[in-house]
Amino acid sequence: MKIYNTLTKRVEDFKTNTPGKVAMYTCGPTVYHFAHIGNLRSYICEDVLEKTLRYVGYDVKRVMNITDVGHLSSDGDTGEDKMLKGAQREHKTVMEIAKFYTDAFFSDCKKLNIKTPDVVEPATNCIPEFIHMIEVLLEKGYAYKAGENIYFDTSKLKDYFVFGNQNEDELMVGVRDDVTEDTNKKNKNDFVLWFTKSKFEDQALKWDSPWGVGYPGWHIECSCISMKHLGEYMDIHCGGVDNIFPHHTNEIAQSESYLGHKWCNYWFHVHHLNDREGKISKSKGTLLTVSYLEEQKYDPLVYRFFCLQSHYRKPLEFSFDALDNANAAYQKLKKRCLEVKAEAEKNAGASVNKEVFDEFDAKFKDALSNDINTSMATTLVYDVLKADISATDKIALIESFDKVLSLDLTVEKESAAPAVDPEFEKFILEQIELRKAAKKEKNFAEADRIRAELLAKGVVLEDTREGVKWSIK
Repeated sequence: MKIYNTLTKRVEDFKTNTPGKVAMYTCGPTVYHFAHIGNLRSYICEDVLEKTLRYVGYDVKRVMNITDVGHLSSDGDTGEDKMLKGAQREHKTVMEIAKFYTDAFFSDCKKLNIKTPDVVEPATNCIPEFIHMIEVLLEKGYAYKAGENIYFDTSKLKDYFVFGNQNEDELMVGVRDDVTEDTNKKNKNDFVLWFTKSKFEDQALKWDSPWGVGYPGWHIECSCISMKHLGEYMDIHCGGVDNIFPHHTNEIAQSESYLGHKWCNYWFHVHHLNDREGKISKSKGTLLTVSYLEEQKYDPLVYRFFCLQSHYRKPLEFSFDALDNANAAYQKLKKRCLEVKAEAEKNAGASVNKEVFDEFDAKFKDALSNDINTSMATTLVYDVLKADISATDKIALIESFDKVLSLDLTVEKESAAPAVDPEFEKFILEQIELRKAAKKEKNFAEADRIRAELLAKGVVLEDTREGVKWSIK
């Protein structure tokens, strides 16, 4: 297994701290609004990584945080808290906003066949852990108090910019807003571990701490949540490229200062989804969400298929023309897979040729083990379909590959029932009651006439023990 490591800037052999086991962490969403499809590209790629690790034989434990407090509109400890901003926008409490958008996020993930991580932990669950880590950093001299806030002192580190020798402007590529100067900081790159009301009087969520009533900085949560569930040594940490600086840089700074040893060996970063004008984000007007794609009549899995055509370390340009092309290719591929499945079902009981299976399966594992080459892995589905092998072997391979690709290639989805006009629904229910009365009076001819009339209008009746059920054919 080979993975590109952002920390070393090269593709490396993947070696875990405990043989056969993977401790994996994913930076989760800030649940103040719907996730847009650019956000979800990262989660699709991380999902493929996790499923690949499982597919090649690793025992994976994956943890993800939910940021429901402390993430400011700038990544540089400035601006308004995104959660508070969302609550004000919708006239709800912060926790109502967090619950609604957490549920919406996982609903989108389900539509995209993204597996829910083994552990999902909201930041607000871990205030005692945050306070403890900050206390230790203060004791060790890595943190200081200024202006009632607690800051991490980056001057105490030999190498703060651990992700490379680029200048600061290059590293700041992912920061969403200009960073304004905080006069409390000793050094420009110092960052807040704990805010008090001295900085944000109107903060909705506050907790008692040894330094005053306040709330945690954004960076502290991932360090603490990962250690809580994965221990002191992590194998692989995932996120978008916009997390590299300052978020992941700060995570490493505080975690290794706290622990006194190296924390995480591999860093996996997914590049941006762009349109022709640049990175897709929530601030660019129309919010491109999974629901919006559905409204435009796209199956969400078409977007997953679109993402798998590109490598996770390359920017991917989105347009509806490109999505239309992906849709046509996906529908054609799925149609062919279902045809082969039907052919295989005619030979039910036929055994799979192990030699053939192992040959193609090895190629699939090789593609994914080469830094998660999803484009090559998807191409192997086409190779299987074209191969001179039995339909039974083809379906066994495709269904096996789909454990990672998760495109439902052999799943025949039920077509969604058409929407029913309220007036038409009222008519249907009235006719069902008239038919019920006719049957009670033993006027079966009238009952049959009503059934036939409804059927002519596309309404199918089913008599059950629980009563009459109806559906649109």
